Amino acid sequence: MRGAGTIAAALRQGASPVAPALPWRLRWRSVTASTELELDRWLASGDRPPLAVIARRQTHGHGQQGRLWQSPPGGLWLSAALPWPTDTAIATATVRASAAAPTLAVAVGLALQLERLGLPVQIKWPNDLLVHGRKLAGTLPRLRWRGDRLLGCRVGVGLNGCNRVPAGAIALAEALRRPHHPQARPDRLAALVLRGLEWAAAAAHQGELVRRQAEQRLWRDPAHGYQGRIWQVVGLQVDGALCLRAGETVVIRRRDF
Repeated sequence: MRGAGTIAAALRQGASPVAPALPWRLRWRSVTASTELELDRWLASGDRPPLAVIARRQTHGHGQQGRLWQSPPGGLWLSAALPWPTDTAIATATVRASAAAPTLAVAVGLALQLERLGLPVQIKWPNDLLVHGRKLAGTLPRLRWRGDRLLGCRVGVGLNGCNRVPAGAIALAEALRRPHHPQARPDRLAALVLRGLEWAAAAAHQGELVRRQAEQRLWRDPAHGYQGRIWQVVGLQVDGALCLRAGETVVIRRRDF
């Protein structure tokens, strides 16, 4: 992989037919401690989204709740800052009801791109993508704030390409049944993810559409454990919350990143 130029070329070749392209600025690192830290420094310099940092390998990548995320060569390890419509954060009931949750919008955007490759993608709440019941990708989407002003959205993405994966995971090359499938190359993976993020930003106003799309792909764990009980997964709310049922009891589970 020859860096940001190769990624930009792959992005131009596969422009999404369903979302407007964003003027991405890209930084490529052969090895970094964390793409999140690289993006922190880039944003601190005053540069504005859309920005993305992509690494061949991370030494200290982190996933949900700070867990170590294995980031070997052959996968896609990316942190991005993208614009997010500011009026989706206005504190009115009408706007909140119509805005999409970033967690759902990003998951659906990536799922749509992967489905174009013929893969049966499921969304495991709150932030994983599964293929054949095994983890293909994880995301960490969250809104960026300065006081009460929305600055945009940040997303971390780890996507297995042709790298070795831990138990319970799957690489894209394996899912496509071709060890050297060109789509599993990191530059193609980066283009796929960036197109998925473009879809998410374009759908930020369409909360109900995003919710329905996510719910259609929702992995309904038959034994969802929560608060010491086993629950049935019922569905999703527009704000990204998971609805659970046990007998006559219904609970709403939320997860912040």
